[in-house]
Amino acid sequence: MRGDALARPVRHPGDLRWETRLLAVVTATLVAFGIAATYSAASLITRNGQASGVNFAINQTIGALLGGVGLIVASRIDYYRWRQFAWPLLGITVACLTVPLLPFAHRISPLVHGARRWIDIGPINFQPSEIARVTLVIWCAMLATKKGEQLRELRKGLLPFLLGMFTVFVLIAAEPNLSMAVLVALLAATVLFTAGAKIGHFMLLGLLAVLVVWHKITHTGFRSERLGVFLNGGSTSDAAWQINQSLIGFGSGRLIGVGFGHGQQKMYLPFAYSDFLFSTIGEEWGFVGVCLVVLLFALFIWLGFRIAKTAADPFGQYLAVGLTCAVGLTAFMHMAVTIKLMPTTGLTLPFMSYGRSSLVISMIGTGILINIGRLRGKPRSAEERRASGAMPRASGAERRVSERDRRSGRGERRGTELPGDFGE
Repeated sequence: MRGDALARPVRHPGDLRWETRLLAVVTATLVAFGIAATYSAASLITRNGQASGVNFAINQTIGALLGGVGLIVASRIDYYRWRQFAWPLLGITVACLTVPLLPFAHRISPLVHGARRWIDIGPINFQPSEIARVTLVIWCAMLATKKGEQLRELRKGLLPFLLGMFTVFVLIAAEPNLSMAVLVALLAATVLFTAGAKIGHFMLLGLLAVLVVWHKITHTGFRSERLGVFLNGGSTSDAAWQINQSLIGFGSGRLIGVGFGHGQQKMYLPFAYSDFLFSTIGEEWGFVGVCLVVLLFALFIWLGFRIAKTAADPFGQYLAVGLTCAVGLTAFMHMAVTIKLMPTTGLTLPFMSYGRSSLVISMIGTGILINIGRLRGKPRSAEERRASGAMPRASGAERRVSERDRRSGRGERRGTELPGDFGE
């Protein structure tokens, strides 16, 4: 794939700019729609005798502003810098994921709804597993680029990935948060598949993963109940209450919905503002609103894959695919849960569901994706990358070869194909 990326004819940046602009517009539309939907879904929640819908909307708006700043900053940082910091980012992520599991850390990681998934230090409150969605993608893209053809080997190529993926998976699953652990593993697998890992290895690892997840589901009470509800279509048990209310909400919406703020199922549907926001949208905005949301996410995914296809180098390709799937897979799983195509989980709808951690991280990931798109069609020499700190200094041998090529004229003909362009 590296040769294909280098051989691709360079297009003028102006020919590619519309994709990144449209991606920013789609993201902003989803965020704005999400703030409105969150306000409506939480409008009947009361705290201390007062409605909390406005507070939810204000908190989400603050998250959108922070995420907007993160998106702008990330869109202007050379995405190649993330490759340099892949290992430190993974280390920080693992450290943050370890904190909720420490028995003496209850003060900064309290038990919420039966799980310790948050780190709460004064005004700073975030979910480490949300950070893992992006950092693991960056790490896998870096390692896949570095390994190259070795990725097709089990011991030298795939095994290092498995160690990192397994560590993150276990830490997230222990919170417990199995749905997020599965999502993160799927994102890492997507990057590896894009980089050219063998199908046979994937089939073997997929079988092992299914056995592990099945064991986690069947040996945990609430998970096995949710699986039973999913398999038993007419269940009226307490475990089926949430999904049944979600389906009633979709049915009540019909074609154009009951109107903004007029939905009634949010009175009975737990977490209507986060885990089941799509159902609230279906009730208040109807089939038309549901199709609009699906279309916006489909457009986001299409633009992300276009950017990945035309990225300037393999690292950009793998990173763009992973970041696009981080949004697309999460959205698909959220929607599938609300219409009972999957057992009930706790995944939010990217950019839209209430939760500042998810919103900020998703917008930062989008900023990186925009930067990958902006730098297409802008060929830079190895020296320019080194000057920006986006790649390590060339070795003595590389410098001698580059100098020899320059003197012979080959360097000009090869453009950015001088040795060491990708810092490998």
